[in-house]
Amino acid sequence: MKLWDKGIPVDKRMEEFTVGKDRELDLLLAPYDILGSLAHSAMLKKIGLLSSSEGEELKKMLQGLYRQSITGELIIEQGVEDIHSQVEKMLTEGLGDTGKKIHTARSRNDQVLLDIHLYTRDKIADLAHLAVKLSEELLLQSEQHSKTIMPGYTHFQVAMPASFGLWFAGFAESMADDLFMLDAAFRISNQCPLGSAAGFGTSFPIDRSFTSRLLGFGDLRYNSMHAMNTRGKMEKIAAQAVASLASTLSRLATDICLYMGQDMGFIKFPDNMTTGSSIMPHKKNPDLFELVRGKCNKLQALPVAISQIITNLPSGYHRDFQLIKEDYLNCFEELSGCLEIMIHALPEIEVIPPDINQEKYRHMFSVEEVNKLVIKGIPFREAYRQIAGKIKNGSFMPDTKLHHTHEGSMGNLCNDKIRKKLEQRYIPLQQTVGIYRRKTEKLLLAEI
Repeated sequence: MKLWDKGIPVDKRMEEFTVGKDRELDLLLAPYDILGSLAHSAMLKKIGLLSSSEGEELKKMLQGLYRQSITGELIIEQGVEDIHSQVEKMLTEGLGDTGKKIHTARSRNDQVLLDIHLYTRDKIADLAHLAVKLSEELLLQSEQHSKTIMPGYTHFQVAMPASFGLWFAGFAESMADDLFMLDAAFRISNQCPLGSAAGFGTSFPIDRSFTSRLLGFGDLRYNSMHAMNTRGKMEKIAAQAVASLASTLSRLATDICLYMGQDMGFIKFPDNMTTGSSIMPHKKNPDLFELVRGKCNKLQALPVAISQIITNLPSGYHRDFQLIKEDYLNCFEELSGCLEIMIHALPEIEVIPPDINQEKYRHMFSVEEVNKLVIKGIPFREAYRQIAGKIKNGSFMPDTKLHHTHEGSMGNLCNDKIRKKLEQRYIPLQQTVGIYRRKTEKLLLAEI
């Protein structure tokens, strides 16, 4: 079954090529497609295009289909092109002519748009929740190890003293910035495109504000051509937010892999969180973190891939958009999985304080000695030359006691400020999520 079927046989190879993996991917969108149909049928009843009894019949059956979509009972049958066709087929089989009316004043284009908006809105909200949860664990670790000194590196060379408290909290604040990106993507997806039809509106007197309110959207995409032209653009914006968070996780995973190695040996995890070698009995490999790094690096390529598909496309719908679907729909689960495994693993980390008196760490205190001379009144450049001379002739012997007080230094981590950033950027989003989820629940509880 195809919604566009005009009774003309379709070349089978052409059909297989054009449908691609839509049938499998659309099961991810099924709950959202049915929510959209619930709102749409309620609106059709409100404006008189469905009778009260027809509206009630559609509502009850759609609510049943929604439950099936959540439990996994709903399938897209062989020969049915996509989730939109499957839902309409089942409504028609169950309700006859009433089921055939569900597509009134609607195009498959704005059905897809709506489904992807709803899906994106939900998944972005879930990612933000996980990011905050991981950030809190990082801050807890930061506070636990606030005074544990570690070498800081530039160019892979020992540079200056740092602390594990500084290292852990740095990633928490990075995720606070990622929340800005997630919030922007959430706001972009929280505008209702339903009712734009094929991109040019419809002559039916539909009430788009009504369906938007039922689905808990913050606003409408008013211009129907603009609504259609967000296909691809909205996905790219959301993918950029995903890539930003993935970048933070990738760097954290990379550091962990380095710090677990015997050459550094700053941290370790329980044996049951590492893997072994088939021939080297001593190996404890950081496969978990290497896979997080690899997955997150792959996710950072997604915005570029989407850009390449949509670049120079003219206004309106084009089948090219289908090519975005697979990687885009899966990117949220991929990143969620990385966040969840990091939340699971991080409490098991064991910090092993390095012996900062080792010869290889001696020079990381050179800046501290320069600063002490400056405080005594020696100009900075002269102090720099004096310490450089001692390093050159081998007479440099640093004092390893540290006294850092400025905001964000190892002696004044300002983790409370980082927590405040996280709260200020997450709580408004969380409140908006609560509003739309309560509204969509009403659709499912027949309170319309």
